[in-house]
Amino acid sequence: MTAPEVSLWQYLRREGLGVPFRKQHPFGAYVLDFYCAPLKLAIELDGSQHIERADHDARRTAFLNEHGVEVLRFWNNDVMQKIDGVGQVIIEAIRRRSADLSN
Repeated sequence: MTAPEVSLWQYLRREGLGVPFRKQHPFGAYVLDFYCAPLKLAIELDGSQHIERADHDARRTAFLNEHGVEVLRFWNNDVMQKIDGVGQVIIEAIRRRSADLSN
């Protein structure tokens, strides 16, 4: 795992978000950085190499969306410098996905 992935993994575990996340989870032909199966919520961290791979990332996200998976993408530097803001976006997605599943 990269340093940003380790940092986010520690945050997810420390915050006790009430839902299980797996790291490096296989899904189809892809490996997701973090995945919450009950909510079908994926978290992907992107470094500068993803600027050049935008088409690949778009195809990957489209595939996941077609299978009901919501994808949250964050830049590595945001995880390292603004973990609380990243965490708030994740918490909001968890609440929204949980509410959608209960309806």
